Amino acid sequence: MLETLVSLDKQLLIYLNGLGSEQYDALWLLITKQLNWIPFYLVLVYCLIKKVSIKTFGVVILTLAALIAFTDQSTNLIKWYVARPRPCNTADIISQIRIVKCSDTLSFFSGHASNSTATMVFMFLILRRFYKYSWLIFLFPLIFAYSRIYLTMHFPGDILAGMLFGICTGTLFYKIFCAIERKYSSKL
Repeated sequence: MLETLVSLDKQLLIYLNGLGSEQYDALWLLITKQLNWIPFYLVLVYCLIKKVSIKTFGVVILTLAALIAFTDQSTNLIKWYVARPRPCNTADIISQIRIVKCSDTLSFFSGHASNSTATMVFMFLILRRFYKYSWLIFLFPLIFAYSRIYLTMHFPGDILAGMLFGICTGTLFYKIFCAIERKYSSKL
């Protein structure tokens, strides 16, 4: 069963990677860098500041910091335990893929996918109280995570597992935030 899933994961990567072309490589290299998303993060901060008190904003930022630290370190622990090589370092498919970017680090599961999904789930659950179209923020983790497949940094299964983990941790930390908010609602 596991061998079948791994084989399907490799085939899907080969297919998706084959959709790319050199003329778009620079765009996807730009998309995959976290720092290039700072304007997007600033828009989210602005939207949040407009709707919550400064104390609540502070709790959101502290909870987000804890969420990112937890998700990132959990991802790294699982990567170390599973020890799956990245597609660009997987001998049986190298001749079938177009490698745009490569790294010697491990692949399962994607930290880009887990962190971006966790933070956007958390932010969505807060912002949906105030903004009808807050669900649009999910475009960010989808595009961001796909960049990792395009560049041959992750298999699709790495992305899916990272996103599922991100959904769980984003929801968990939102519940923690709500508990803090309820406990100190008179003080926030």
